[in-house]
Amino acid sequence: MRIAVARETEANEPRVAASPETVKKFKALGAEVVVARGAGNASGYPDAEYEAAGATIAEAVGGDADLILKVRRPSTGEIASYKKGAIVIAIMDPYGNEAALKAMADAGLTTFAMELMPRITRAQSMDVLSSQANLAGYRAVIDGAETYGRAMPMMMTAAGTVPAARVFIMGVGVAGLQAIATARRLGAVVTATDVRPATKEQVESLGAKFLAVEDEEFKNAQTAGGYAKEMSKEYQAKQAALVAEHIKKQDIVITTALIPGRPAPKLITAAMVASMKPGSVIIDLAVERGGNVEGAVPGQVVQVGPAKIVGHLNVPGRLAASASALYAKNLLTFIDTMIDKKEKKLAINWDDELIKATMLTRDGAVVHPNFMPKTAA
Repeated sequence: MRIAVARETEANEPRVAASPETVKKFKALGAEVVVARGAGNASGYPDAEYEAAGATIAEAVGGDADLILKVRRPSTGEIASYKKGAIVIAIMDPYGNEAALKAMADAGLTTFAMELMPRITRAQSMDVLSSQANLAGYRAVIDGAETYGRAMPMMMTAAGTVPAARVFIMGVGVAGLQAIATARRLGAVVTATDVRPATKEQVESLGAKFLAVEDEEFKNAQTAGGYAKEMSKEYQAKQAALVAEHIKKQDIVITTALIPGRPAPKLITAAMVASMKPGSVIIDLAVERGGNVEGAVPGQVVQVGPAKIVGHLNVPGRLAASASALYAKNLLTFIDTMIDKKEKKLAINWDDELIKATMLTRDGAVVHPNFMPKTAA
Protein backbone atom coordinates (compact mmCIF):
# COMPACT_ATOMS: atom_id res chain seq x y z
CA MET A 1 0.00 0.00 0.00
CA ARG A 2 1.74 3.13 -1.27
CA ILE A 3 0.42 6.57 -0.24
CA ALA A 4 1.54 9.73 -2.04
CA VAL A 5 1.21 13.23 -0.59
CA ALA A 6 1.14 15.64 -3.52
CA ARG A 7 2.41 19.21 -3.66
CA GLU A 8 -0.40 21.66 -4.38
CA THR A 9 -0.14 23.35 -7.77
CA GLU A 10 -2.49 26.32 -7.25
CA ALA A 11 -0.65 29.53 -6.40
CA ASN A 12 -3.16 30.43 -3.69
CA GLU A 13 -2.99 27.07 -1.86
CA PRO A 14 -0.39 26.86 0.94
CA ARG A 15 -2.00 23.88 2.70
CA VAL A 16 -0.78 20.28 2.49
CA ALA A 17 -2.73 17.01 2.80
CA ALA A 18 -0.56 15.27 5.42
CA SER A 19 1.41 16.28 8.48
CA PRO A 20 4.43 14.47 9.93
CA GLU A 21 2.07 13.21 12.65
CA THR A 22 -0.34 11.61 10.17
CA VAL A 23 2.58 10.17 8.19
CA LYS A 24 3.62 8.30 11.34
CA LYS A 25 0.09 6.95 11.69
CA PHE A 26 0.01 5.82 8.05
CA LYS A 27 3.32 4.04 8.58
CA ALA A 28 1.87 2.27 11.62
CA LEU A 29 -1.02 1.11 9.43
CA GLY A 30 1.49 -0.57 7.12
CA ALA A 31 1.71 2.06 4.38
CA GLU A 32 4.72 3.23 2.47
CA VAL A 33 4.49 7.05 2.28
CA VAL A 34 6.12 9.32 -0.28
CA VAL A 35 5.85 13.10 0.02
CA ALA A 36 6.52 15.56 -2.80
CA ARG A 37 9.58 17.70 -2.14
CA GLY A 38 8.59 20.98 -0.50
CA ALA A 39 4.91 20.02 -0.21
CA GLY A 40 4.70 21.13 3.41
CA ASN A 41 6.99 24.16 3.36
CA ALA A 42 4.20 26.74 3.29
CA SER A 43 2.49 24.99 6.21
CA GLY A 44 5.60 24.89 8.37
CA TYR A 45 6.40 21.22 7.68
CA PRO A 46 9.92 20.93 6.17
CA ASP A 47 10.93 17.79 4.28
CA ALA A 48 13.19 16.74 7.16
CA GLU A 49 10.18 16.36 9.47
CA TYR A 50 8.42 14.07 7.02
CA GLU A 51 11.60 12.01 6.64
CA ALA A 52 11.92 11.76 10.43
CA ALA A 53 8.33 10.46 10.49
CA GLY A 54 9.24 7.71 8.02
CA ALA A 55 8.30 9.19 4.65
CA THR A 56 10.38 9.22 1.48
CA ILE A 57 10.82 12.59 -0.25
CA ALA A 58 10.60 12.66 -4.05
CA GLU A 59 10.37 15.27 -6.80
CA ALA A 60 7.43 13.53 -8.47
CA VAL A 61 4.85 11.48 -6.62
CA GLY A 62 1.69 9.65 -7.57
CA GLY A 63 2.89 7.70 -10.60
CA ASP A 64 2.89 4.35 -8.81
CA ALA A 65 0.81 5.30 -5.75
CA ASP A 66 -2.29 3.37 -4.72
CA LEU A 67 -3.64 6.33 -2.77
CA ILE A 68 -2.98 10.01 -3.54
CA LEU A 69 -3.75 12.72 -0.98
CA LYS A 70 -4.35 16.34 -2.02
CA VAL A 71 -5.98 19.48 -0.71
CA ARG A 72 -7.43 20.58 -4.08
CA ARG A 73 -8.75 18.55 -7.00
CA PRO A 74 -5.88 17.39 -9.26
CA SER A 75 -5.23 19.31 -12.48
CA THR A 76 -5.30 17.70 -15.92
CA GLY A 77 -1.52 17.42 -15.86
CA GLU A 78 -1.52 15.72 -12.48
CA ILE A 79 -4.25 13.28 -13.54
CA ALA A 80 -2.15 12.21 -16.52
CA SER A 81 0.68 11.18 -14.17
CA TYR A 82 -1.48 8.92 -11.97
CA LYS A 83 -1.86 5.22 -12.66
CA LYS A 84 -5.23 3.80 -13.67
CA GLY A 85 -7.13 2.56 -10.62
CA ALA A 86 -5.43 4.93 -8.20
CA ILE A 87 -7.55 6.40 -5.40
CA VAL A 88 -7.47 10.19 -5.08
CA ILE A 89 -8.89 11.99 -2.03
CA ALA A 90 -9.18 15.79 -1.92
CA ILE A 91 -11.55 18.74 -1.64
CA MET A 92 -12.93 18.23 -5.16
CA ASP A 93 -15.26 21.23 -5.65
CA PRO A 94 -17.55 19.12 -7.88
CA TYR A 95 -20.45 21.57 -8.35
CA GLY A 96 -20.36 23.03 -11.86
CA ASN A 97 -17.14 21.20 -12.73
CA GLU A 98 -18.52 18.35 -14.84
CA ALA A 99 -15.58 18.38 -17.28
CA ALA A 100 -13.08 17.92 -14.44
CA LEU A 101 -15.07 15.00 -13.02
CA LYS A 102 -15.26 13.39 -16.46
CA ALA A 103 -11.49 13.76 -16.86
CA MET A 104 -10.89 11.91 -13.58
CA ALA A 105 -13.38 9.20 -14.58
CA ASP A 106 -11.82 8.82 -18.04
CA ALA A 107 -8.40 8.38 -16.39
CA GLY A 108 -9.79 5.42 -14.43
CA LEU A 109 -9.36 7.07 -11.06
CA THR A 110 -11.46 6.32 -7.98
CA THR A 111 -12.01 9.71 -6.41
CA PHE A 112 -13.50 10.94 -3.14
CA ALA A 113 -14.67 14.47 -2.30
CA MET A 114 -14.05 15.22 1.36
CA GLU A 115 -16.52 18.12 1.39
CA LEU A 116 -19.38 15.67 0.68
CA MET A 117 -18.81 13.85 3.99
CA PRO A 118 -22.22 13.34 5.62
CA ARG A 119 -22.84 15.29 8.80
CA ILE A 120 -23.42 12.32 11.08
CA THR A 121 -21.89 11.54 14.46
CA ARG A 122 -19.56 8.88 13.09
CA ALA A 123 -18.09 11.26 10.52
CA GLN A 124 -17.53 14.32 12.73
CA SER A 125 -13.78 13.76 12.86
CA MET A 126 -13.70 13.57 9.03
CA ASP A 127 -15.71 16.75 8.38
CA VAL A 128 -13.37 19.04 6.44
CA LEU A 129 -16.03 21.71 5.97
CA SER A 130 -16.25 22.10 9.74
CA SER A 131 -12.51 21.94 10.44
CA GLN A 132 -11.68 24.52 7.77
CA ALA A 133 -14.72 26.78 8.34
CA ASN A 134 -13.89 26.96 12.04
CA LEU A 135 -10.52 28.48 11.19
CA ALA A 136 -12.06 30.74 8.55
CA GLY A 137 -14.46 32.19 11.11
CA TYR A 138 -11.61 32.91 13.50
CA ARG A 139 -9.42 34.45 10.80
CA ALA A 140 -12.30 36.60 9.51
CA VAL A 141 -12.48 38.39 12.87
CA ILE A 142 -8.70 38.84 13.02
CA ASP A 143 -8.70 40.26 9.47
CA GLY A 144 -11.67 42.47 10.35
CA ALA A 145 -9.96 43.84 13.46
CA GLU A 146 -6.76 44.53 11.53
CA THR A 147 -8.56 46.33 8.70
CA TYR A 148 -10.86 48.27 11.04
CA GLY A 149 -7.96 50.19 12.54
CA ARG A 150 -9.63 50.88 15.87
CA ALA A 151 -9.75 49.03 19.18
CA MET A 152 -12.22 46.14 19.53
CA PRO A 153 -12.98 46.26 23.30
CA MET A 154 -14.27 49.23 25.25
CA MET A 155 -11.37 51.02 26.92
CA MET A 156 -11.76 53.54 29.72
CA THR A 157 -8.68 55.74 29.93
CA ALA A 158 -7.69 59.05 31.49
CA ALA A 159 -7.84 60.54 28.02
CA GLY A 160 -11.37 59.32 27.42
CA THR A 161 -13.41 56.22 26.65
CA VAL A 162 -12.98 54.13 23.51
CA PRO A 163 -16.31 52.48 22.64
CA ALA A 164 -16.46 48.75 21.90
CA ALA A 165 -16.63 47.78 18.24
CA ARG A 166 -20.00 46.53 16.99
CA VAL A 167 -19.65 43.28 15.05
CA PHE A 168 -22.47 41.68 13.04
CA ILE A 169 -22.18 38.06 11.87
CA MET A 170 -24.42 36.99 8.97
CA GLY A 171 -24.77 33.21 8.76
CA VAL A 172 -24.33 31.14 11.91
CA GLY A 173 -22.78 27.90 10.72
CA VAL A 174 -19.42 26.65 11.96
CA ALA A 175 -17.59 29.73 10.64
CA GLY A 176 -20.21 32.10 12.06
CA LEU A 177 -20.17 30.55 15.51
CA GLN A 178 -16.39 30.74 15.70
CA ALA A 179 -16.51 34.34 14.50
CA ILE A 180 -19.01 35.19 17.27
CA ALA A 181 -16.83 33.52 19.91
CA THR A 182 -13.66 35.23 18.65
CA ALA A 183 -15.24 38.69 18.41
CA ARG A 184 -16.65 38.30 21.92
CA ARG A 185 -13.21 37.29 23.25
CA LEU A 186 -11.80 40.46 21.69
CA GLY A 187 -14.38 42.52 23.57
CA ALA A 188 -16.76 43.49 20.75
CA VAL A 189 -20.52 43.90 21.04
CA VAL A 190 -21.77 41.08 18.80
CA THR A 191 -25.04 40.45 16.98
CA ALA A 192 -25.76 37.63 14.53
CA THR A 193 -28.42 36.46 12.12
CA ASP A 194 -29.34 33.23 10.32
CA VAL A 195 -32.46 31.81 8.69
CA ARG A 196 -32.29 28.61 10.77
CA PRO A 197 -34.22 28.86 14.04
CA ALA A 198 -31.94 26.37 15.81
CA THR A 199 -29.11 28.89 15.67
CA LYS A 200 -30.83 31.43 17.91
CA GLU A 201 -30.00 29.49 21.06
CA GLN A 202 -26.43 28.89 19.87
CA VAL A 203 -25.91 32.60 19.24
CA GLU A 204 -27.29 33.60 22.63
CA SER A 205 -25.24 30.91 24.42
CA LEU A 206 -22.10 32.67 23.13
CA GLY A 207 -23.23 35.98 24.57
CA ALA A 208 -24.36 37.57 21.31
CA LYS A 209 -27.76 38.97 20.37
CA PHE A 210 -29.84 37.22 17.68
CA LEU A 211 -31.46 39.23 14.87
CA ALA A 212 -34.08 37.75 12.50
CA VAL A 213 -37.66 38.03 11.27
CA GLU A 214 -39.10 35.17 13.32
CA ASP A 215 -42.23 34.23 11.34
CA GLU A 216 -43.65 30.81 10.31
CA GLU A 217 -41.29 30.43 7.36
CA PHE A 218 -38.34 31.09 9.66
CA LYS A 219 -39.46 28.27 11.96
CA ASN A 220 -39.13 25.73 9.10
CA ALA A 221 -36.01 27.05 7.43
CA GLN A 222 -33.58 24.19 7.93
CA THR A 223 -32.92 21.00 5.94
CA ALA A 224 -32.63 17.56 7.53
CA GLY A 225 -28.86 17.81 7.04
CA GLY A 226 -28.69 21.01 9.07
CA TYR A 227 -28.15 23.37 6.12
CA ALA A 228 -30.09 26.54 5.43
CA LYS A 229 -32.96 26.36 2.97
CA GLU A 230 -33.37 29.00 0.29
CA MET A 231 -36.00 31.41 1.57
CA SER A 232 -38.95 32.91 -0.30
CA LYS A 233 -38.66 36.33 -1.95
CA GLU A 234 -41.13 37.70 0.60
CA TYR A 235 -39.06 36.53 3.55
CA GLN A 236 -35.83 37.76 1.96
CA ALA A 237 -37.38 41.23 1.56
CA LYS A 238 -38.49 41.39 5.22
CA GLN A 239 -35.14 40.13 6.47
CA ALA A 240 -33.27 42.53 4.19
CA ALA A 241 -35.20 45.50 5.59
CA LEU A 242 -34.36 44.47 9.16
CA VAL A 243 -30.71 43.88 8.31
CA ALA A 244 -30.41 47.14 6.35
CA GLU A 245 -31.41 49.17 9.38
CA HIS A 246 -29.06 47.19 11.64
CA ILE A 247 -26.01 47.40 9.35
CA LYS A 248 -26.04 51.22 9.49
CA LYS A 249 -24.83 51.03 13.10
CA GLN A 250 -22.17 48.31 12.68
CA ASP A 251 -18.39 48.65 12.57
CA ILE A 252 -17.51 45.18 11.26
CA VAL A 253 -19.81 42.84 9.32
CA ILE A 254 -18.80 39.25 8.52
CA THR A 255 -20.85 37.26 5.98
CA THR A 256 -20.59 33.46 5.87
CA ALA A 257 -23.74 32.32 4.01
CA LEU A 258 -23.38 29.43 1.55
CA ILE A 259 -25.93 27.01 0.08
CA PRO A 260 -24.33 23.77 -1.27
CA GLY A 261 -24.39 23.62 -5.06
CA ARG A 262 -25.67 27.17 -5.55
CA PRO A 263 -24.14 30.63 -5.87
CA ALA A 264 -23.76 32.43 -2.55
CA PRO A 265 -26.90 34.44 -1.68
CA LYS A 266 -26.55 38.22 -1.85
CA LEU A 267 -27.05 39.53 1.68
CA ILE A 268 -25.62 43.04 1.50
CA THR A 269 -26.57 45.42 -1.30
CA ALA A 270 -24.66 48.44 -2.55
CA ALA A 271 -27.21 50.65 -0.79
CA MET A 272 -26.52 48.90 2.53
CA VAL A 273 -22.77 49.39 2.06
CA ALA A 274 -23.32 53.07 1.31
CA SER A 275 -25.32 53.48 4.53
CA MET A 276 -22.50 52.24 6.78
CA LYS A 277 -20.32 54.36 9.01
CA PRO A 278 -17.00 55.74 7.68
CA GLY A 279 -14.17 53.31 8.46
CA SER A 280 -16.44 50.27 8.71
CA VAL A 281 -15.35 46.88 7.37
CA ILE A 282 -17.13 43.97 5.66
CA ILE A 283 -15.49 40.54 5.45
CA ASP A 284 -17.07 38.34 2.72
CA LEU A 285 -16.23 34.69 3.43
CA ALA A 286 -18.36 33.56 0.48
CA VAL A 287 -16.47 35.58 -2.14
CA GLU A 288 -15.20 32.43 -3.90
CA ARG A 289 -18.81 31.39 -4.58
CA GLY A 290 -19.96 34.72 -5.98
CA GLY A 291 -19.99 36.55 -2.65
CA ASN A 292 -22.63 37.69 -0.16
CA VAL A 293 -21.74 41.35 -0.65
CA GLU A 294 -22.40 43.54 -3.68
CA GLY A 295 -19.09 45.12 -4.63
CA ALA A 296 -16.84 42.41 -3.14
CA VAL A 297 -13.85 41.58 -5.37
CA PRO A 298 -12.27 38.11 -5.04
CA GLY A 299 -8.74 38.37 -3.71
CA GLN A 300 -8.88 42.10 -2.99
CA VAL A 301 -9.64 44.62 -0.25
CA VAL A 302 -11.64 47.42 -1.89
CA GLN A 303 -12.90 50.76 -0.61
CA VAL A 304 -16.57 51.15 -1.51
CA GLY A 305 -17.97 54.43 -0.22
CA PRO A 306 -17.55 54.53 3.56
CA ALA A 307 -16.60 50.85 3.94
CA LYS A 308 -13.75 48.51 3.08
CA ILE A 309 -14.91 45.18 1.64
CA VAL A 310 -12.43 42.35 2.25
CA GLY A 311 -12.54 39.48 -0.26
CA HIS A 312 -9.60 37.30 0.72
CA LEU A 313 -9.49 33.95 -1.10
CA ASN A 314 -8.87 30.64 0.69
CA VAL A 315 -9.22 32.09 4.19
CA PRO A 316 -8.39 28.77 5.95
CA GLY A 317 -5.14 28.83 3.97
CA ARG A 318 -4.27 32.10 5.73
CA LEU A 319 -3.72 29.85 8.75
CA ALA A 320 -1.93 27.19 6.73
CA ALA A 321 -0.23 25.35 9.60
CA SER A 322 -3.41 24.94 11.64
CA ALA A 323 -5.57 24.24 8.59
CA SER A 324 -3.18 21.58 7.27
CA ALA A 325 -2.94 19.86 10.65
CA LEU A 326 -6.73 19.58 10.93
CA TYR A 327 -7.26 18.59 7.28
CA ALA A 328 -4.58 15.92 7.56
CA LYS A 329 -6.38 14.47 10.60
CA ASN A 330 -9.69 14.50 8.68
CA LEU A 331 -8.05 12.49 5.88
CA LEU A 332 -6.34 10.06 8.26
CA THR A 333 -9.59 9.26 10.04
CA PHE A 334 -11.41 8.67 6.74
CA ILE A 335 -8.64 6.52 5.27
CA ASP A 336 -8.48 4.49 8.48
CA THR A 337 -11.96 3.15 7.58
CA MET A 338 -10.56 1.86 4.25
CA ILE A 339 -7.70 -0.22 5.64
CA ASP A 340 -7.68 -3.83 6.76
CA LYS A 341 -5.63 -3.55 9.96
CA LYS A 342 -4.77 -7.25 10.04
CA GLU A 343 -3.64 -7.54 6.42
CA LYS A 344 -2.31 -3.95 6.38
CA LYS A 345 -3.76 -3.21 2.96
CA LEU A 346 -6.57 -1.25 1.37
CA ALA A 347 -9.93 -2.97 1.77
CA ILE A 348 -12.69 -0.52 0.89
CA ASN A 349 -16.23 -1.42 1.90
CA TRP A 350 -18.13 -0.05 -1.09
CA ASP A 351 -21.41 -0.28 0.84
CA ASP A 352 -20.20 1.98 3.67
CA GLU A 353 -22.38 5.10 3.83
CA LEU A 354 -19.28 7.31 4.05
CA ILE A 355 -17.88 5.80 0.85
CA LYS A 356 -21.19 6.12 -0.98
CA ALA A 357 -21.64 9.74 0.11
CA THR A 358 -18.18 10.92 -0.96
CA MET A 359 -17.22 8.79 -4.00
CA LEU A 360 -17.34 10.75 -7.25
CA THR A 361 -15.79 8.43 -9.84
CA ARG A 362 -15.06 4.72 -10.15
CA ASP A 363 -14.38 2.24 -12.98
CA GLY A 364 -14.29 4.92 -15.66
CA ALA A 365 -17.57 6.64 -14.74
CA VAL A 366 -18.95 9.43 -12.58
CA VAL A 367 -20.92 7.47 -9.98
CA HIS A 368 -22.17 10.05 -7.48
CA PRO A 369 -25.91 10.50 -8.10
CA ASN A 370 -25.70 14.29 -7.75
CA PHE A 371 -23.06 14.59 -10.50
CA MET A 372 -23.77 11.79 -12.96
CA PRO A 373 -24.42 12.91 -16.55
CA LYS A 374 -28.19 13.28 -17.06
CA THR A 375 -28.38 10.37 -19.53
CA ALA A 376 -26.65 8.03 -17.08
CA ALA A 377 -28.70 9.29 -14.14
